[in-house]
Amino acid sequence: MTDVTVVIGAGGIGQAIARRISSGRHVVVANHSQDSADAAAAQLEAAGFTTTAMAADISDREMIQAVAATAQQIGPIAAMVQAAGVSPSQAPIDAILRVDLYGTAMVLEEFGKVMAPGGSGVVISSQSGYRMPALTADQDRLLATTPAEHLLDLDFVKGVADTLHAYQMSKRCNSLRVRGEAVRWAERGARINSISPGIIVTPLAHDELYGERADFYQAMLHKMPAGRAGTPDEVAALAAHIMGPEGGFITGSDFLIDGGATADFFYGPPERS
Repeated sequence: MTDVTVVIGAGGIGQAIARRISSGRHVVVANHSQDSADAAAAQLEAAGFTTTAMAADISDREMIQAVAATAQQIGPIAAMVQAAGVSPSQAPIDAILRVDLYGTAMVLEEFGKVMAPGGSGVVISSQSGYRMPALTADQDRLLATTPAEHLLDLDFVKGVADTLHAYQMSKRCNSLRVRGEAVRWAERGARINSISPGIIVTPLAHDELYGERADFYQAMLHKMPAGRAGTPDEVAALAAHIMGPEGGFITGSDFLIDGGATADFFYGPPERS
């Protein structure tokens, strides 16, 4: 049987990670529609990979279970990449929470049941999780450990006031969730981590850079110490290290890759020309 990489949300970052880690593996591609899954699979096929394309709404547990079951029929699940999500400029509050917060937590629950021994997963989170107003230690614990089906019922989650706060809350949950799941994944000999990118050149980033919050994101891009946006391949290089044998001691961790934007946000000068 052939080892399998499962990629949920095979956009720019998801595909870049899949290409980096999947030589000799079958790649199961799950996107929100069959057409988008087929298109992503075709790009990977053109790069030499064998693929299976499936439609899967990340907020639908039965669809995610079907992805996991299909992957298991092909071979041991050696890697899982959760890169699906929507941004503050793309969706209303309830959709952001349902997809980015609940969906990711549920995916980790389901794949925590089926990962192969020695397997590794990664969640693509966001620097935004570092920027939200501070939560209490108890709230952090609840985001890390509350069963996915009850996450959206938490009072402080229901109380988010706008799409940006919903996105920040979701990404904060993503980075905490890998801590809560790492212990359970370890029961199968598997590891789980997250990566929190800053501005990476993808269609989602384009929507933010030229959407209703364009001034904020353009200013961030101008001020970040790296002096530029990142690329999907840079995120993929980090993911390959975390998920590969050299990352075997890494689990339950989040990795910030944002060109120094968070450092500037907290410690940079208030004004910069």
